[in-house]
Amino acid sequence: MRLDKLHFLLAFGVLLAVTIPATVWTRTSATRLTESLGKTSDVATASAANEGYCSGNLKQILRRVLTSCGLIQGGGSRGCQPLQARQVAAMSGGDFNSLFAPLAERAAIIQFDQDKADLDPAAMELLEKTFADQRGASYFLVVSRASPEGSAEHNRELSHHRADAVLDHIKSKFNDPELEQEVGLLWLGEEFAQLDQEFCQWKRSRAECTTADLNRSAFIAWIDCRL
Repeated sequence: MRLDKLHFLLAFGVLLAVTIPATVWTRTSATRLTESLGKTSDVATASAANEGYCSGNLKQILRRVLTSCGLIQGGGSRGCQPLQARQVAAMSGGDFNSLFAPLAERAAIIQFDQDKADLDPAAMELLEKTFADQRGASYFLVVSRASPEGSAEHNRELSHHRADAVLDHIKSKFNDPELEQEVGLLWLGEEFAQLDQEFCQWKRSRAECTTADLNRSAFIAWIDCRL
């Protein structure tokens, strides 16, 4: 009987000797792994730009515009297609415009003559200055509009030409190899998100600032959002 007890105690002692170090090692490894993952996560977060203005709604609109332009699909040729603005925004015109309020210091409004899509010298200068001020941002958004004179179809096409005029001038002035993967266009015509007098406080290419003047325009801004 004493021999059986002795064997039992020896076996129990061996079991403890094996189990305790293994448990300690496992817990230590798990702690190190957690710390390591935490450090990796912190580094990844710190290295990815995501400015304070990057609301969920703005990210959604930016993603839809850039997808339509072929910028974030990969492997395809770039080319913006006509967009149904209300479907892209999925919100009211006022709410859409308010998304860009935090960008006031970085954005600009390029103004055009009535029924024209030509950039004047002041518009070219402001466009070049705004585009050059990239500050590491990823996407340059161009949102063009038209004032309400004329038919809705004509003004939709006019705002499209205005967006193209902005893009064409950037291409002619900047030797940017990433340009085709940076610029997203959204043309609104007269039907959606007309600008009001509040936007007279923004940087503009002209002094005139009636609501009609404001909406013969293209809103431009660098945006850095993690999509």
